[in-house]
Amino acid sequence: MATVKLVNVNKVYDGGVHAVHDFSIDIADGEFIVFVGPSGCGKSTTLRMIAGLEEISFGELYIDDKNMTNAAPKDRDIAMVFQSYALYPQMSIYDNMAYALKLRKIPKEEIDKRVRSAAEILKLTNYLNRKPRALSGGQRQRVALGRAIVRRPKVFLMDEPLSNLDAKLRVAMRSEIVRIHNEVGATTIYVTHDQVEAMTMASRIVVMKDGFIQQIGVPDELYRNPTNMFVAGFIGTPAMNFLRGTVKGGKFYPDGMENPIPLTEEQKALLVNYEGKRVVYGIRPENLIYEKSDRYKKFAAYSFPVRCGIVEKLGDIVNVHGMAGDSEVIAKMNSKYDVTGFESINVAVDTEYVRLFNESTTKAITPEHNEYEESDVEVSLEGDNVDIIQIKKKSIFEKVKELFKGKKK
Repeated sequence: MATVKLVNVNKVYDGGVHAVHDFSIDIADGEFIVFVGPSGCGKSTTLRMIAGLEEISFGELYIDDKNMTNAAPKDRDIAMVFQSYALYPQMSIYDNMAYALKLRKIPKEEIDKRVRSAAEILKLTNYLNRKPRALSGGQRQRVALGRAIVRRPKVFLMDEPLSNLDAKLRVAMRSEIVRIHNEVGATTIYVTHDQVEAMTMASRIVVMKDGFIQQIGVPDELYRNPTNMFVAGFIGTPAMNFLRGTVKGGKFYPDGMENPIPLTEEQKALLVNYEGKRVVYGIRPENLIYEKSDRYKKFAAYSFPVRCGIVEKLGDIVNVHGMAGDSEVIAKMNSKYDVTGFESINVAVDTEYVRLFNESTTKAITPEHNEYEESDVEVSLEGDNVDIIQIKKKSIFEKVKELFKGKKK
C-alpha cells in the first residue's frame, strides 16, 4: 500500500478564513488513522486536501515519499468513500463495483476477478445481481466500500461513511470496516465526529479543534493522558468532569465547595509551582466511587458531596448528573445502586485517574510540564463586540488585531 506524510499543511479560503493550520503527520503503511473533532474543526477539509479535491494553500503532501502537493486527484492513486453511497440505481451491484474499472479499460477477466474477490470480503457474493434498492443501508455502504476496494488504490479515504445509518447498523458496520481493513491491509484515513467510532476503529487518532491538531496518539493514550482539557472532554463517554478551584497548602479547594479535597503526594509534587493558583481537577465519571460501594472506604479521604439531578438509567449502569460545589458532574455507577434524583450523595475519587490542568492555558499539568503558565491573551467576545482584556505577549498583538478585524473594540 502506501505511506502518507503531511508537512505543515494549511488551508486558507478566499476572505482569509484559515480552516486548517500547520497540519503535520506521518502515516505508516497499513495504518488506520481517524481524524476526529466537532463540526467545523477542519477534519473533512484536510481529507479533501489529501484527495486533491481541495487545493493545499501551503505546506506539502507526500504519498510513498513522492511530493503530491499539486498532483491531480487521478494521479494520487486514492479511493474515497463519502457519506452518501452514490450508487447507480439502474445498475446491478456487480456493475456498480465494476464501473470504474471499465472506464479504465481493465480487461474483463481482471474486472471479474477483482469484483468477485471484493464481494467475498464484503459478504456480497449473493447480491451481485441485485439493484441497490433491494439492499439495506448497511449493504449499500458495503457496496460503496467494494467500489473503492476493486480499484486497489494506495490509500483509502473515508468521510463519515456511517453517518446516514441508524445506531444499530453503525455499530455493525464499524466492525465490518475494521475487518475489511485487516483483510485488505490498506492505508486508511477515516473522518468522523463520533469519538466512539474513533476509539473503536483507529490504530491512531488525530483530535482536531478549530483547524488545529490538539493531540495525536493511540486511543488508550488519548483517554488516559489527554494533552489538554478539550481532548479530555471530547474523548470518553460521558465526558470527563472538571472541578475548578485553587491549590492551597497541599489541598485542592473546589469553587463553591465547603471542604477541600486532599492531594496525594504525587499530586503535591506535580503542583509544587501552583500554590495559590487556579487549577482544574479532572476525573472521569467512571472513576467516581459511590459511597455504598465496597471500594469507597479506600478512597473516602478524597470524597465530596454531589447534589443529584437527572438520573439516566441505561440498563447495567446509571449516569447520575449533579452539582459538586459550583461544578456540574456526572457519576457513572452500577445500576444496582438505587440513586434517585434530587438527593445528596457522597462520591470518592479514585486518585490514580485524576488529571490536573492549568485553568488559564487548559494544558495538562505533567511531570515534564508543571511550570505555572498564563495564557497569552485574555479575551471577552460577545456578539460583534470584542474586549481584549489583556495581551501578555506583545509579539502576538498584530495576530490578535487581525483575528478580530472588523469587530467593534
